[in-house]
Amino acid sequence: MRAYNLFIVLFCLTFSSLCFSKLLIVGVVPQYAASKIVQQWQPLLELVSAQTGYRFELRTAKTITEFEQRLNEGVYDIAYMNPYHFITYNTEQGYTALAHQANKKIHGIMVARIDDDIDSISDLQGQQLAFPSPLAFAASMLTRGSLSQRGISFSPVYVGSHDSSYISVSKGFFKAGGGVVRTFNALPVDVKKTLKIVWKSPGYTPHAIATHIRVDSDTRRNILSALSELNKSDDGIKALENLGFQSGFISAKDSDWDDIRNLMSEKD
Repeated sequence: MRAYNLFIVLFCLTFSSLCFSKLLIVGVVPQYAASKIVQQWQPLLELVSAQTGYRFELRTAKTITEFEQRLNEGVYDIAYMNPYHFITYNTEQGYTALAHQANKKIHGIMVARIDDDIDSISDLQGQQLAFPSPLAFAASMLTRGSLSQRGISFSPVYVGSHDSSYISVSKGFFKAGGGVVRTFNALPVDVKKTLKIVWKSPGYTPHAIATHIRVDSDTRRNILSALSELNKSDDGIKALENLGFQSGFISAKDSDWDDIRNLMSEKD
């Protein structure tokens, strides 16, 4: 037993970066299936890990509701969350803005089948419509709000993710569904070619990368530096393109999402 313990100590001394490097739990709002999220985010996290020396464990959530519960419990050290999630958990759990996509605004959209006779959301009166989840900001909150403001009655059905919303419309289960421009553009060609955008919202500050209050300032600074440098190397550019974030990341502050706070206060 002593020999085994001595081996572990010697191993850690020799490979200290593996044994003692900081471990950070990462969460990503599940706009897609878990396998797709890992495919998109793991290359980026590996590059940031190589730059900072920190280890990142990506813990995917099956549904947006599960993701929200983990945010509420403070499970994630770092999380990529939608604007409504940010203003909520910034207050309730102390998640602090670190970065967001550069030169980007988020737009909610409603899509319908390309061969259907729906040309605007006014044509959706009385329909059952697909949405990712109740608190998906642009894909659900903005789209539902726009329908309601126009006096259009509808029955929302929450299907769990952006991809599920698009696919269910493509297959004819619903007349229309909510999403955002980025996830729509990332659809497989065989699905995307069956759909058309029939409504698009104004633009708002995009999703936040935020850290829990327990993450110290040095760690935040090192991660932000690594994120900001990604578009300066071939591997970084490839990782950003894989994620659909060609414009890269810029530093963010909590007040960047005041447009969302103002919008929510108007709704109240």
